[in-house]
Amino acid sequence: MSVYQPPKIPAREITPKGIYLSRRTFIGGAAAGFALGGAAATAVAAPLQAMPGPYKLDEKLTPKDAVTSYNNFYEFGVGKSDPAQNSGDFKPTPWAVSVEGLVNKPKTFGLEELLKMPLEERTYRMRCVEGWSMVIPWIGFPLKALLDQVEPQGSAKYVSFETVVRPSEMPGQSGFFQPLPWPYVEGLRLDEANHPLTILAVGLYGETLPNQNGAPIRLVVPWKYGFKGIKSIVKIKLVEKQPETTWKNSNAREYGFYSNVNPAVDHPRWSQATEQRIGEGGLFPERRPTLPFNGYADEVASLYAGMDLKVNY
Repeated sequence: MSVYQPPKIPAREITPKGIYLSRRTFIGGAAAGFALGGAAATAVAAPLQAMPGPYKLDEKLTPKDAVTSYNNFYEFGVGKSDPAQNSGDFKPTPWAVSVEGLVNKPKTFGLEELLKMPLEERTYRMRCVEGWSMVIPWIGFPLKALLDQVEPQGSAKYVSFETVVRPSEMPGQSGFFQPLPWPYVEGLRLDEANHPLTILAVGLYGETLPNQNGAPIRLVVPWKYGFKGIKSIVKIKLVEKQPETTWKNSNAREYGFYSNVNPAVDHPRWSQATEQRIGEGGLFPERRPTLPFNGYADEVASLYAGMDLKVNY
């Protein structure tokens, strides 16, 4: 598989280096010297049977090679191609996800059971906080279908998520420089988690998830910035108070709990008004306007009635 090379951005659109580096700047400046070994990902994708879902887009899909070779998954390294190159030793099977906390019926779900959920193919926009976007045909099921099985208690207000920690298989979790504290953790309000758009994805492009995209199961919340979509989940917990989240803990000024896509609220170091669609255009691709809630405002804006989303970025 060839490694995807994104189109070049015109020089006139490039922010001076002293102002805009990347969101990796604040984690110590060590990324420049961070080199990881390891073979390219070798996990074999398996076909997944899924029903057509209710959510489709009249937009061109991002090429599969781009989706599987250009992404963030810091457990395998901080470069865009690191997840594809460094995740070959990761073993997504066997797997289990525990669902616990403020529930009446805590349960651990094996991967085989998760794959027997009513799977749907849903094509969603994905918008990265860094200013690029994709259109991806996910395969998964509503998170609510899983939560309903464990019967959340009335005191449950939030849902927290935790990813796996395997330093021997995930090079970004080992060595002198580790870009983030582990495990990676994320969270949603319970009403966000129960929203019909929120899914647990187990595949894309008709196949099981590649290691580099969060195998074997990840969260997809299409109206939020992509880092909210925690990968390789091993624990889901229902709690009363707002849970900790990795990027908010690392840099609360730049990455809030909600992190809804909002073109009117810039990141402190760059504009969020436009985005570059990966795989689209030639040498000088046009940047497209970013849509409020990533284009899902009709479905989700009511969740935040009365809230100042400039504060809850």
